[in-house]
Amino acid sequence: MADLGQGTKKKRKTASPERMDIRTIARLANVSIATVSRTINRIPTVNPKIAKRVWEVIEELDYFPNTQARALVSGRSWILGLIVSEITNPFFPELIQGFEDIAVEHGYEILVSSTNHDPKRMSHCIRRMLERKVDGVAVMTFGIEAPLLEQLAQRKIPLVFVDVGPDGPNISVLKVDYRHGIRQGVQHLAALGHRKIAFLRGPLALHSAQSRLDAFSESMRECGIPPKPEWILQGEHTLEGGMAAMQQLLAGKDMPTAVMCSNDMTAIGVLHSMYRAGLRVPDDLSVIGFDNIHIAEVTIPPLTTVQMSRFDLARAAVNALRACVEGTETSPQKHEYNIQTDLVVRESTGFPRGTMKELRKKSPTKK
Repeated sequence: MADLGQGTKKKRKTASPERMDIRTIARLANVSIATVSRTINRIPTVNPKIAKRVWEVIEELDYFPNTQARALVSGRSWILGLIVSEITNPFFPELIQGFEDIAVEHGYEILVSSTNHDPKRMSHCIRRMLERKVDGVAVMTFGIEAPLLEQLAQRKIPLVFVDVGPDGPNISVLKVDYRHGIRQGVQHLAALGHRKIAFLRGPLALHSAQSRLDAFSESMRECGIPPKPEWILQGEHTLEGGMAAMQQLLAGKDMPTAVMCSNDMTAIGVLHSMYRAGLRVPDDLSVIGFDNIHIAEVTIPPLTTVQMSRFDLARAAVNALRACVEGTETSPQKHEYNIQTDLVVRESTGFPRGTMKELRKKSPTKK
């Protein structure tokens, strides 16, 4: 077979055209057809040196294994499902990318569906998963209609959830430690001298949004700062929600000196509203987000935020599904994987407005 272009690996030349199939691979690698089949299906009992030889022949010949035949041999589809809430929030495309990278590394394809927080779409997502006979499903929606998942659970398909999930075999839950990162954020603001701190929450129907609000309220009390109900507003986890909530704060008689947001999109909405009002961050208001999406590094100013690693979530989800699918985990109880959060300090937080002016007043003057 001719090279496809300069710089590509030179392909093995054959004396005459021949059908490219598993038999050809076996002959050229000097192994049995069964060994090639086991290698393609990544069965761990194959000698690593032999498996390496088989894969080298496959690469040289640009052979693409028949996925349908592979499924018949292994009894598996080699597809992992991933259900997310939406794809307009940059958090989820970044999560999908990490999930796919890790899945492909282990020989799996992925099937992605987005619910847009709509139960009807969720039902459609599940139907797609069943039709494609996925080996396992990661439900990364941060809130789900439990009855809809019975269709998957009844078929004993391995499932991964975020935060909460039903008890039973083949169930894994990624437990996000919201409290740690949010506590760091509140302590960071308190150390800067902030006592007037608002919180823009997400929809409380989402378990993750309620957990973040609880973590904020608890952390505020730990710092001796009673949360003010009128400064806890819903930001909807959207850019528009953050803008609207910030407009409410700006219209109030008493303005906070800092705002903590339940996610980065809300925080970016706050930054935009401050810009439109002719105010500056952090001079007039300190802002903290949550998620640490990639764009948070390049907002003006760069956003201080709580990091929840999409890569850690993706890796834990794929590993949990593989453990069930590949039979390395057989416990009848659900399994939990901890996901850490940490504060990332950038330039959107500073001293409360007027602090430097007060310090200059108190400093001794030269005679």
